[in-house]
Amino acid sequence: MSLQPEPALPHGTPARTAVLLVNLGTPDAPTAAALRRYLREFLSDPRVVEIPRALWWLILHGIILRLRPAKSAAKYASVWTPEGSPLAAWTAKQTKLLQGYLGERGHPPPALLVRHAMRYGNPSVASVLDELKAANATRILVLPLYPQYAAATTASVNDAVMAWMRRQRRQPELRFVNHYHDDAGYIEALVQRVRTHWMTHGRGERLVLSFHGVPERSLHLGDPYHCECQVTARLLGERLGLAHGELLVTFQSRFGKAKWLTPYTEPTLVALATQDVKRVDVMCPGFAADCLETLEEIDQEARAAFLAAGGQAFEYIACLNDQHEWIAALAAIAIRHTQGWPTATPSDAAALASQRARALAMGARD
Repeated sequence: MSLQPEPALPHGTPARTAVLLVNLGTPDAPTAAALRRYLREFLSDPRVVEIPRALWWLILHGIILRLRPAKSAAKYASVWTPEGSPLAAWTAKQTKLLQGYLGERGHPPPALLVRHAMRYGNPSVASVLDELKAANATRILVLPLYPQYAAATTASVNDAVMAWMRRQRRQPELRFVNHYHDDAGYIEALVQRVRTHWMTHGRGERLVLSFHGVPERSLHLGDPYHCECQVTARLLGERLGLAHGELLVTFQSRFGKAKWLTPYTEPTLVALATQDVKRVDVMCPGFAADCLETLEEIDQEARAAFLAAGGQAFEYIACLNDQHEWIAALAAIAIRHTQGWPTATPSDAAALASQRARALAMGARD
């Protein structure tokens, strides 16, 4: 492994602090070729699939990457927008809004930079970290857009950041946000999202919370994800004043034949319909932005299954996306975790100029 050359920065360039938002990722286009690239990277991560590498390599390259890309591309095409992938569009908007909420400090660029990356796909974690380093970000807060910690998500982001760090000659200071499943601002954002939906569309008989699933084995090995999902649900239910049985926690996106966290979302909805529940409201609190898993898997597939089983009304409650309370919560989390780091543009231009002059006088090169 060779170390990367350092970016050329003029002496006297002010150091900056950065917040790096990281989401899961998305293919570049709703095509089989783009899905094949994306799935190869995603499913090659040992954090995502914890089975022996040699066996998994044969399954991945011999079966999955031959059969799944075309099917997945059709699903992505059903939710694709003029701005591209919904996940990419919402994450870019959240980044822009968070920059504004944290303050456009200084006359461009601000001292506190906000950027986003995708764990899989583009923009990659490494490429955005390179950009931040070129902007002289010497302190970086890594803020994954996963409220609940899981080894397959949050830890994988940390892995990608540390892999980049291994190649740096001059490493920036780093801080990581591991979870905020019980953060008051995050819970308040969820509460307001539900209440706003109910004010407009009325209230269903059940509020079903669908979190992304993980293999049940991960729970027994010590992953806190299941517990943190339950905490989020409990806090949300308490704030909404829901009685026992009015709120259900389920898990979606099962992959493979192993047992995953239960109950599964779609079978639960079918069971509710057969029990004469006429209307359900479904929300995905673990997703920071609407994406394939919410728009296609829940609002299309799960909706169809509930109605086909006899349900009469299915209300999907959108993810937090660009909601004010959500961006405010992210801003509060970022401020809390950057305490002690300077986040204002240095105002002493003369001091920076003097620093540059001294460096040049000692023979430094710009």
